[in-house]
Amino acid sequence: MSLENQENILRAASLIADADALIIAAGAGMGVDSGLPDFRGNEGFWNQYPALGRAEIDFTSIASPDAFARAPQLAWGFYGHRLAMYRRTMPHRGFELLRQWSEKMPQGVSVFTSNVDGQFQKAGFDSSIIHECHGSIHHLQCSEPCTASIWSADSFKPQVDDEACLLTSAMPVCQHCGKLARPNILMFGDWSWIPSRQEAQAGRQRKWLSGVKKPVVIELGAGTAVPSVRYFSQHIGRQYGGRLVRINLREPGVENSADVGLAVTALDGLNAIAAALGNDWGVPQ
Repeated sequence: MSLENQENILRAASLIADADALIIAAGAGMGVDSGLPDFRGNEGFWNQYPALGRAEIDFTSIASPDAFARAPQLAWGFYGHRLAMYRRTMPHRGFELLRQWSEKMPQGVSVFTSNVDGQFQKAGFDSSIIHECHGSIHHLQCSEPCTASIWSADSFKPQVDDEACLLTSAMPVCQHCGKLARPNILMFGDWSWIPSRQEAQAGRQRKWLSGVKKPVVIELGAGTAVPSVRYFSQHIGRQYGGRLVRINLREPGVENSADVGLAVTALDGLNAIAAALGNDWGVPQ
């Protein structure tokens, strides 16, 4: 780790220790240390899904309502594979560090994430403090949609031919009309996403934010390609006077000199900050 990063680690630890509330803002890079792909570029995406590569189907094409209308077995092959992968993936140590730091905060913690993987819930964060701005793969809705109903995907156990990226088990159907169900995720070119679950999460988060005085945002693995998380972090700075610790291996730059940018992975950055904070902040072994 560079000298600049070492100095910034100490500054980051100071900002966290001085805050009254912890806000975690997480993008796709947060899950990489757990072994999850971030779908960066066609090459990486097609390495993960070679059948889509052979057909030259990129991420924006398969992650769309049109894919479910045009090729539902293929679309659910992609999303079924992801659902199974997220279910078996264990969150890395950084999640536990963040959870323990949140317990030191007088006003507690709130999570904003563009990830649909449910890893924060799996890591022990209360679902009531999590805002999943793009929805969750662990919830389903009608592909039409015939109603505004959203329901759990827990009973859906996808079986996928990984080589062909095709769902081989029965496709999930709407509880009301019996037509094809889809993940309750905001996709590309999506006019049929039902946002009510996300809107309720956003409302709870806004209410919590109204009571904080000195928040710190720890932003993890959130790039500029899909900037939802970065916009949120900047909003916290403008609206609530929050300071920002940005952990991003490729794009660590911050606009305000009072904020901190760390050019490391999420787990390496969190481990380094934990060492700087010391044992009083509960470093798990």
